[in-house]
Amino acid sequence: MALPTAEPAPATSPARTVARLLLAVFLVTAGIGHFVATETFLAQTPTWLPARTLIVLVSGAVEIALGLALVTLPRWRREVGWVVAAFFVVIFPGNIHQALTDTAAFGLDSPTARWSRLALQPVLILWALWATGAWPRPRAARSSEDQSGPAST
Repeated sequence: MALPTAEPAPATSPARTVARLLLAVFLVTAGIGHFVATETFLAQTPTWLPARTLIVLVSGAVEIALGLALVTLPRWRREVGWVVAAFFVVIFPGNIHQALTDTAAFGLDSPTARWSRLALQPVLILWALWATGAWPRPRAARSSEDQSGPAST
């Protein structure tokens, strides 16, 4: 059975391209941080989880892979955008854990800073979706979809 192939990626605006590249740099940098400052990232990992260090390292590897995918898989740009957004949803409980347990890390040394940081997660989710064209769909894609059925990219 052959894997499905993506259609060529539609053109994207310069603003979305820059946003996608910045997101890629953010993800790769954060991913590397998981390996360089593992103890700091453990502050976000709930203490009741088993293999916490492994979770930190695997999530770092996933962040690096997602960042690279944003740059190297243009034909799968929208799909990668949804995966990145889902990743941000999956790691959100770690941010909540850090706020609830009053754990200082990443310069978040006050309850106000930790709770304020929670507002960043929806921004990251929307950033991933917008920068990759995953959502909202560009107007041209929606109008061609209305005329010919669902788009395949």
